Amino acid sequence: MRNLSWLALVALLLLVLPARRARAQELNAQVTVTLENVTITDPSLVQQLQRDMTAFLNTRTWTRQPYRVGGGVDERIKLRLFVGITAIPQNGSYVATMRLIATRPVFGTGYETNLLSINDRSFNFNYTPQTPLDFAPNSFVNNLSSLLGFYAYLVIGVDQDTFARLGGTPYYEQARLVLQYSSNQNTTNETDEGWRDTSPRNRYWLLNNLTDPQLEAFRTGLYAYYRQGLDVFIEKPEAARASVLSALTGIQQANVARPSTLFIRAFFDAKSEEIANIFRTSPDVQQKQQLVALLSDVDPANVPRYQGILK
Repeated sequence: MRNLSWLALVALLLLVLPARRARAQELNAQVTVTLENVTITDPSLVQQLQRDMTAFLNTRTWTRQPYRVGGGVDERIKLRLFVGITAIPQNGSYVATMRLIATRPVFGTGYETNLLSINDRSFNFNYTPQTPLDFAPNSFVNNLSSLLGFYAYLVIGVDQDTFARLGGTPYYEQARLVLQYSSNQNTTNETDEGWRDTSPRNRYWLLNNLTDPQLEAFRTGLYAYYRQGLDVFIEKPEAARASVLSALTGIQQANVARPSTLFIRAFFDAKSEEIANIFRTSPDVQQKQQLVALLSDVDPANVPRYQGILK
Protein backbone atom coordinates (compact mmCIF):
# COMPACT_ATOMS: atom_id res chain seq x y z
CA MET A 1 0.00 0.00 0.00
CA ARG A 2 2.85 2.35 0.85
CA ASN A 3 4.43 1.68 -2.56
CA LEU A 4 1.14 2.37 -4.32
CA SER A 5 0.81 5.69 -2.49
CA TRP A 6 4.35 6.66 -3.51
CA LEU A 7 3.66 5.78 -7.15
CA ALA A 8 0.47 7.81 -7.07
CA LEU A 9 2.38 10.81 -5.73
CA VAL A 10 5.04 10.52 -8.46
CA ALA A 11 2.35 10.28 -11.12
CA LEU A 12 0.66 13.40 -9.75
CA LEU A 13 3.92 15.34 -9.81
CA LEU A 14 4.56 14.33 -13.41
CA LEU A 15 1.17 15.71 -14.34
CA VAL A 16 1.54 18.94 -12.40
CA LEU A 17 5.10 19.97 -13.23
CA PRO A 18 4.69 20.38 -17.00
CA ALA A 19 1.60 22.51 -16.39
CA ARG A 20 3.56 24.84 -14.15
CA ARG A 21 6.31 25.18 -16.74
CA ALA A 22 3.71 26.06 -19.39
CA ARG A 23 2.37 28.83 -17.19
CA ALA A 24 5.83 30.32 -16.69
CA GLN A 25 6.64 30.99 -20.33
CA GLU A 26 5.96 34.65 -20.89
CA LEU A 27 6.53 35.10 -24.62
CA ASN A 28 4.78 33.79 -27.69
CA ALA A 29 7.36 34.89 -30.25
CA GLN A 30 7.51 34.47 -33.99
CA VAL A 31 10.88 35.15 -35.58
CA THR A 32 11.42 35.74 -39.29
CA VAL A 33 14.96 35.90 -40.67
CA THR A 34 15.56 37.06 -44.23
CA LEU A 35 18.56 37.78 -46.45
CA GLU A 36 18.66 41.36 -47.74
CA ASN A 37 20.71 41.46 -50.96
CA VAL A 38 23.23 38.95 -49.66
CA THR A 39 23.84 35.33 -50.58
CA ILE A 40 24.68 32.40 -48.36
CA THR A 41 26.16 29.03 -49.29
CA ASP A 42 23.80 27.05 -47.05
CA PRO A 43 20.23 28.47 -47.04
CA SER A 44 19.20 25.99 -44.33
CA LEU A 45 21.36 27.96 -41.89
CA VAL A 46 18.85 30.83 -42.03
CA GLN A 47 16.02 28.48 -41.10
CA GLN A 48 18.07 27.02 -38.26
CA LEU A 49 18.87 30.50 -36.97
CA GLN A 50 15.18 31.36 -37.06
CA ARG A 51 14.27 28.20 -35.12
CA ASP A 52 17.00 28.77 -32.54
CA MET A 53 15.95 32.37 -31.92
CA THR A 54 12.30 31.38 -31.60
CA ALA A 55 13.08 28.57 -29.15
CA PHE A 56 15.37 30.88 -27.14
CA LEU A 57 12.55 33.38 -26.58
CA ASN A 58 9.68 30.94 -26.10
CA THR A 59 11.13 28.18 -23.95
CA ARG A 60 13.03 30.24 -21.41
CA THR A 61 11.53 31.46 -18.12
CA TRP A 62 12.08 35.21 -17.88
CA THR A 63 10.09 36.09 -14.75
CA ARG A 64 8.36 34.61 -11.73
CA GLN A 65 4.99 35.86 -12.91
CA PRO A 66 2.33 33.25 -13.80
CA TYR A 67 1.36 33.50 -17.46
CA ARG A 68 -1.51 31.07 -17.98
CA VAL A 69 -1.66 28.89 -21.07
CA GLY A 70 -4.42 26.38 -21.72
CA GLY A 71 -8.15 26.01 -21.43
CA GLY A 72 -8.73 28.62 -24.10
CA VAL A 73 -6.51 31.13 -22.25
CA ASP A 74 -3.12 32.32 -23.49
CA GLU A 75 -1.67 35.19 -21.46
CA ARG A 76 1.72 35.15 -23.15
CA ILE A 77 2.90 38.33 -24.83
CA LYS A 78 2.71 38.07 -28.61
CA LEU A 79 5.98 39.15 -30.12
CA ARG A 80 7.17 39.30 -33.73
CA LEU A 81 10.80 39.82 -34.68
CA PHE A 82 11.85 40.52 -38.25
CA VAL A 83 15.60 40.15 -38.69
CA GLY A 84 17.09 41.18 -42.02
CA ILE A 85 20.70 40.11 -42.64
CA THR A 86 22.35 42.82 -44.73
CA ALA A 87 25.99 41.64 -44.76
CA ILE A 88 28.15 38.66 -43.84
CA PRO A 89 31.64 40.10 -43.25
CA GLN A 90 33.07 36.66 -42.52
CA ASN A 91 31.89 33.13 -41.93
CA GLY A 92 29.62 33.06 -38.87
CA SER A 93 29.44 36.85 -38.51
CA TYR A 94 26.24 38.72 -39.45
CA VAL A 95 25.29 42.35 -39.84
CA ALA A 96 21.53 42.81 -39.56
CA THR A 97 18.62 45.06 -38.74
CA MET A 98 15.68 44.09 -36.56
CA ARG A 99 12.10 45.22 -36.24
CA LEU A 100 10.14 44.23 -33.14
CA ILE A 101 6.36 44.34 -32.77
CA ALA A 102 4.67 43.31 -29.51
CA THR A 103 0.92 43.25 -28.97
CA ARG A 104 -1.40 43.07 -25.99
CA PRO A 105 -5.04 41.90 -25.87
CA VAL A 106 -7.68 44.39 -24.77
CA PHE A 107 -9.77 43.03 -21.90
CA GLY A 108 -13.17 41.68 -22.84
CA THR A 109 -12.61 41.95 -26.60
CA GLY A 110 -10.95 40.09 -29.44
CA TYR A 111 -8.91 43.19 -30.25
CA GLU A 112 -5.13 43.22 -29.91
CA THR A 113 -3.38 46.54 -29.54
CA ASN A 114 0.21 47.34 -30.38
CA LEU A 115 2.32 47.43 -27.24
CA LEU A 116 5.67 48.18 -28.79
CA SER A 117 7.05 48.78 -32.27
CA ILE A 118 10.74 49.55 -32.55
CA ASN A 119 13.66 49.16 -34.95
CA ASP A 120 17.24 48.22 -34.18
CA ARG A 121 19.59 49.08 -37.03
CA SER A 122 22.62 47.55 -35.32
CA PHE A 123 21.46 43.99 -34.70
CA ASN A 124 24.85 42.36 -35.30
CA PHE A 125 25.98 38.96 -34.02
CA ASN A 126 28.00 35.79 -34.47
CA TYR A 127 26.19 32.51 -34.99
CA THR A 128 27.05 28.90 -35.73
CA PRO A 129 24.35 26.21 -35.71
CA GLN A 130 26.55 23.84 -33.71
CA THR A 131 26.85 26.23 -30.76
CA PRO A 132 23.89 26.32 -28.34
CA LEU A 133 22.31 29.72 -27.86
CA ASP A 134 22.94 30.10 -24.13
CA PHE A 135 22.13 33.02 -21.88
CA ALA A 136 23.11 34.15 -18.39
CA PRO A 137 21.51 37.37 -17.04
CA ASN A 138 24.56 38.17 -14.90
CA SER A 139 27.27 37.64 -17.51
CA PHE A 140 27.97 37.91 -21.23
CA VAL A 141 27.79 34.77 -23.37
CA ASN A 142 27.42 36.12 -26.91
CA ASN A 143 25.84 39.13 -28.56
CA LEU A 144 22.87 37.32 -30.08
CA SER A 145 21.68 35.94 -26.75
CA SER A 146 22.26 39.35 -25.14
CA LEU A 147 20.21 41.06 -27.84
CA LEU A 148 17.33 38.62 -27.47
CA GLY A 149 17.50 38.69 -23.65
CA PHE A 150 17.57 42.49 -23.60
CA TYR A 151 14.48 42.80 -25.76
CA ALA A 152 12.67 40.03 -23.89
CA TYR A 153 13.06 41.92 -20.62
CA LEU A 154 12.17 45.22 -22.31
CA VAL A 155 8.94 43.87 -23.79
CA ILE A 156 7.92 42.20 -20.52
CA GLY A 157 8.65 45.44 -18.67
CA VAL A 158 6.44 47.51 -20.97
CA ASP A 159 3.69 44.88 -20.72
CA GLN A 160 3.86 44.98 -16.91
CA ASP A 161 3.75 48.81 -16.96
CA THR A 162 0.34 48.56 -18.64
CA PHE A 163 -1.08 46.36 -15.86
CA ALA A 164 0.36 48.15 -12.81
CA ARG A 165 1.83 51.60 -12.27
CA LEU A 166 5.59 51.29 -12.84
CA GLY A 167 5.15 47.50 -12.78
CA GLY A 168 7.92 46.99 -15.32
CA THR A 169 10.75 48.28 -13.11
CA PRO A 170 12.26 44.87 -12.16
CA TYR A 171 12.47 43.88 -15.82
CA TYR A 172 14.09 47.13 -16.90
CA GLU A 173 16.67 46.50 -14.19
CA GLN A 174 17.34 43.08 -15.73
CA ALA A 175 17.66 44.68 -19.15
CA ARG A 176 20.13 47.16 -17.64
CA LEU A 177 22.31 44.29 -16.42
CA VAL A 178 22.32 42.77 -19.90
CA LEU A 179 23.31 46.13 -21.36
CA GLN A 180 26.12 46.68 -18.87
CA TYR A 181 27.66 43.25 -19.31
CA SER A 182 27.36 43.46 -23.09
CA SER A 183 28.89 46.92 -23.39
CA ASN A 184 31.92 45.89 -21.32
CA GLN A 185 32.45 42.39 -22.67
CA ASN A 186 35.80 41.14 -23.95
CA THR A 187 34.77 37.50 -24.30
CA THR A 188 34.23 37.61 -28.07
CA ASN A 189 35.27 39.79 -30.98
CA GLU A 190 31.71 41.11 -31.34
CA THR A 191 31.59 44.89 -31.16
CA ASP A 192 28.17 46.51 -30.93
CA GLU A 193 27.83 50.26 -30.46
CA GLY A 194 24.13 49.82 -29.77
CA TRP A 195 25.05 49.01 -26.15
CA ARG A 196 26.79 52.37 -25.68
CA ASP A 197 25.96 56.07 -25.59
CA THR A 198 26.88 56.60 -29.23
CA SER A 199 23.56 57.39 -30.92
CA PRO A 200 20.34 58.98 -29.63
CA ARG A 201 18.27 56.24 -31.29
CA ASN A 202 19.91 53.01 -30.12
CA ARG A 203 18.99 50.49 -27.42
CA TYR A 204 21.15 52.26 -24.82
CA TRP A 205 18.93 55.31 -25.08
CA LEU A 206 15.79 53.24 -25.46
CA LEU A 207 16.33 51.82 -21.98
CA ASN A 208 17.49 55.14 -20.55
CA ASN A 209 14.31 56.80 -21.79
CA LEU A 210 12.20 54.23 -19.97
CA THR A 211 14.07 54.54 -16.69
CA ASP A 212 14.64 58.32 -16.67
CA PRO A 213 12.79 59.80 -13.63
CA GLN A 214 11.86 62.83 -15.74
CA LEU A 215 9.98 60.49 -18.09
CA GLU A 216 8.06 58.68 -15.35
CA ALA A 217 4.87 60.37 -16.55
CA PHE A 218 5.23 58.39 -19.76
CA ARG A 219 5.30 55.08 -17.89
CA THR A 220 2.36 55.96 -15.64
CA GLY A 221 0.64 57.11 -18.80
CA LEU A 222 0.95 53.59 -20.19
CA TYR A 223 -1.07 52.28 -17.23
CA ALA A 224 -3.75 54.93 -17.69
CA TYR A 225 -3.89 54.36 -21.45
CA TYR A 226 -4.17 50.57 -21.40
CA ARG A 227 -5.54 49.40 -18.05
CA GLN A 228 -7.77 52.35 -17.23
CA GLY A 229 -8.55 53.22 -20.83
CA LEU A 230 -8.64 50.47 -23.45
CA ASP A 231 -9.46 47.67 -20.98
CA VAL A 232 -12.67 49.40 -19.84
CA PHE A 233 -13.69 50.97 -23.15
CA ILE A 234 -16.44 48.47 -23.94
CA GLU A 235 -18.21 48.99 -20.60
CA LYS A 236 -17.36 52.65 -19.90
CA PRO A 237 -16.37 54.48 -23.10
CA GLU A 238 -16.59 57.99 -21.61
CA ALA A 239 -14.43 57.07 -18.60
CA ALA A 240 -12.03 55.24 -20.89
CA ARG A 241 -11.60 58.27 -23.16
CA ALA A 242 -10.99 60.47 -20.11
CA SER A 243 -8.25 58.07 -18.93
CA VAL A 244 -6.65 57.98 -22.38
CA LEU A 245 -6.67 61.78 -22.53
CA SER A 246 -5.09 61.91 -19.07
CA ALA A 247 -2.44 59.44 -20.22
CA LEU A 248 -1.65 61.53 -23.30
CA THR A 249 -1.39 64.64 -21.14
CA GLY A 250 1.22 62.86 -19.01
CA ILE A 251 3.09 61.77 -22.13
CA GLN A 252 3.04 65.37 -23.36
CA GLN A 253 4.56 66.49 -20.04
CA ALA A 254 7.27 63.84 -20.40
CA ASN A 255 7.97 65.10 -23.91
CA VAL A 256 8.43 68.63 -22.57
CA ALA A 257 10.98 67.32 -20.06
CA ARG A 258 12.80 65.23 -22.69
CA PRO A 259 11.79 66.36 -26.21
CA SER A 260 11.68 63.84 -29.05
CA THR A 261 12.88 60.84 -27.08
CA LEU A 262 13.03 57.51 -28.88
CA PHE A 263 10.33 55.81 -26.86
CA ILE A 264 7.79 58.62 -27.10
CA ARG A 265 8.31 58.69 -30.86
CA ALA A 266 7.85 54.92 -31.01
CA PHE A 267 4.64 55.21 -28.97
CA PHE A 268 2.96 57.58 -31.41
CA ASP A 269 4.25 55.67 -34.44
CA ALA A 270 2.36 52.67 -33.06
CA LYS A 271 -0.71 54.38 -31.58
CA SER A 272 -1.71 57.40 -33.71
CA GLU A 273 -4.38 55.56 -35.72
CA GLU A 274 -5.74 53.87 -32.61
CA ILE A 275 -5.98 57.17 -30.74
CA ALA A 276 -7.90 58.72 -33.64
CA ASN A 277 -10.31 55.78 -33.66
CA ILE A 278 -10.91 56.01 -29.90
CA PHE A 279 -12.03 59.63 -30.09
CA ARG A 280 -13.63 59.76 -33.53
CA THR A 281 -17.02 58.62 -32.17
CA SER A 282 -16.89 60.74 -29.02
CA PRO A 283 -19.89 63.08 -28.62
CA ASP A 284 -17.77 65.51 -26.57
CA VAL A 285 -16.65 68.20 -29.03
CA GLN A 286 -14.66 70.09 -26.41
CA GLN A 287 -12.77 66.92 -25.49
CA LYS A 288 -11.93 66.35 -29.15
CA GLN A 289 -10.62 69.89 -29.54
CA GLN A 290 -8.51 69.54 -26.41
CA LEU A 291 -7.11 66.25 -27.69
CA VAL A 292 -6.21 67.59 -31.14
CA ALA A 293 -4.48 70.62 -29.63
CA LEU A 294 -2.46 68.36 -27.32
CA LEU A 295 -1.48 65.94 -30.07
CA SER A 296 -0.57 68.71 -32.47
CA ASP A 297 2.07 69.70 -29.94
CA VAL A 298 3.43 66.28 -29.01
CA ASP A 299 2.98 64.45 -32.33
CA PRO A 300 3.00 66.97 -35.20
CA ALA A 301 3.87 64.30 -37.76
CA ASN A 302 0.35 62.85 -37.48
CA VAL A 303 -1.65 66.10 -37.30
CA PRO A 304 -3.66 65.37 -40.50
CA ARG A 305 -4.88 62.10 -38.97
CA TYR A 306 -5.85 63.82 -35.73
CA GLN A 307 -7.63 66.64 -37.56
CA GLY A 308 -9.95 64.00 -38.96
CA ILE A 309 -11.33 63.47 -35.43
CA LEU A 310 -13.04 66.86 -35.63
CA LYS A 311 -14.94 66.10 -38.82
